[in-house]
Amino acid sequence: RIRKNIWKKKGYWAALKAFSLAKSLSTGNSKSFLYKN
Repeated sequence: RIRKNIWKKKGYWAALKAFSLAKSLSTGNSKSFLYKN
């Protein structure tokens, strides 16, 4: 169960980063994404 939770968290953060990247690209604000990342 613990390992599954870790993978779920990793997947969540990966999705969150992907969402932030897509959002920054759509707004043309990729510099702020690189800064945050």
